[in-house]
Amino acid sequence: METIDVDQLAALDGVTLIDVREPWEFEAGHVPSARSIPMSAFVDRFEEVPRDETVYLICESGYRSSQVAQWLEGQGVEVVNVEGGTAAWRASGRDVEQ
Repeated sequence: METIDVDQLAALDGVTLIDVREPWEFEAGHVPSARSIPMSAFVDRFEEVPRDETVYLICESGYRSSQVAQWLEGQGVEVVNVEGGTAAWRASGRDVEQ
């Protein structure tokens, strides 16, 4: 599975970034432009995942998003996991949206 760090993510523009944390975590603060599809609902909401582009995944630390990434790869979706997740994004001094 391909991975990037938060500095590489910040340099990207116009990508599909999916935050797989639970809604309350997402609402508490997320990377701008991220959309929420919680890991707990991912299979049911799979139709919302683009199939014609690379999908970037993020969670709090990178663990849950790596699990979702493995599942998506099995479905034929091209994915990239963000190492360190939202915690690394905040630690880098970048803003989060609430």
